[in-house]
Amino acid sequence: MPTHTQHHMAIPLIPLHSMLFKALLMCLGLFCLTTTVSRADSTRLYQMQAQDKGFRLVEKQVTLPEPGNGQVLVRVHAVSLNRRDVYMLQGSYPAGNLDGRVPLSDGAGAVIAVGPGVSRFKLGDRVAGTFFTHWIDGKVSLEALGSARGGQVDGMLAEQILADEDSLVSIPAHLSFEEAATLPCAGVTAWNALFKSTQLQAGEYVLLEGTGGVSILGLQFAVAAGAKPIITSSSNAKLDRARKLGAVATINYKTDPDWEKAVRTATNDAGVDHVLEVGGKDTLPKAFASLAFGGHIAIIGLLSGFPTEVPAGMLMQRGASISGIYVGSRADFEAMNAFISAHKIKPVVDKVFSFEDTDKAFKYMDEGKLFGKVVIKM
Repeated sequence: MPTHTQHHMAIPLIPLHSMLFKALLMCLGLFCLTTTVSRADSTRLYQMQAQDKGFRLVEKQVTLPEPGNGQVLVRVHAVSLNRRDVYMLQGSYPAGNLDGRVPLSDGAGAVIAVGPGVSRFKLGDRVAGTFFTHWIDGKVSLEALGSARGGQVDGMLAEQILADEDSLVSIPAHLSFEEAATLPCAGVTAWNALFKSTQLQAGEYVLLEGTGGVSILGLQFAVAAGAKPIITSSSNAKLDRARKLGAVATINYKTDPDWEKAVRTATNDAGVDHVLEVGGKDTLPKAFASLAFGGHIAIIGLLSGFPTEVPAGMLMQRGASISGIYVGSRADFEAMNAFISAHKIKPVVDKVFSFEDTDKAFKYMDEGKLFGKVVIKM
């Protein structure tokens, strides 16, 4: 009988650390170690460095470790600024020792490495960081309050960040990274002010003070919900833009200093059902005077300082309520994103700066010229 010679194909040995070897094992379903896509060995970021008064921004180059259990590495594509960030740099925000801290709470990017045990995200997923890394759902806790990005823990002003998967959310598919980066602080704050601390209904009046990030996102949320937003500003050009976004009435508080009377006129003297209060002691009395029976004021910002007293008698007489809003949980972020997706809301990005022009972005934010949000593209 003829003999048959068996031919064996030689398989070259591949080093264990080879990306090709990892890819082969992944195809066979055998790979359970950290998975990555192309990433830089080091990343650029900014840190706050203490000086005589406040802090200055210093660019650094650092190496990030591989993601550990439950962690992912995110390539940050865009970050946005809030008034809080300016106060921190000026040294006027109570957030403990900020020397060496990476600033900014808000940012969005894509997952480029996944550690073992990660189940919520995969490579390439588009994500945003939550404001509080340890507030997932329910009531806020002391632990959650101690996990604010850009304050108690490092923030988003870095080309890459290592993050627990639980501190991230998926971003709406119709948004760019620049648009999604506007949401973690201002968006969730406006959402909670209108839909969690109270329940905004179609046809109700909403008063929005100024044209910063919270107020403009609040305006967009109110319009999407079928409510009737009224907005104030010292700029007629900004008020024109607000009307194009759906404001039913606009008031210039410089030319009309008794603007609470104009608010009541715009509502046929009924008053507003909801107020997003960002001004503090100078605007709160006028907000109360603008309020309808059963209305609600959400205290969000204190640009003019802390009010020394709250008119309890007026609250009782009008059956009104007041709440303090400090952003929200991951569950709140996800609920807001579902609303944004359903209504195809596009956050307003006023101006985009480069990573190299970060100082200019902070200056622009401090000047108060913005309409909506200021973004840094990474």
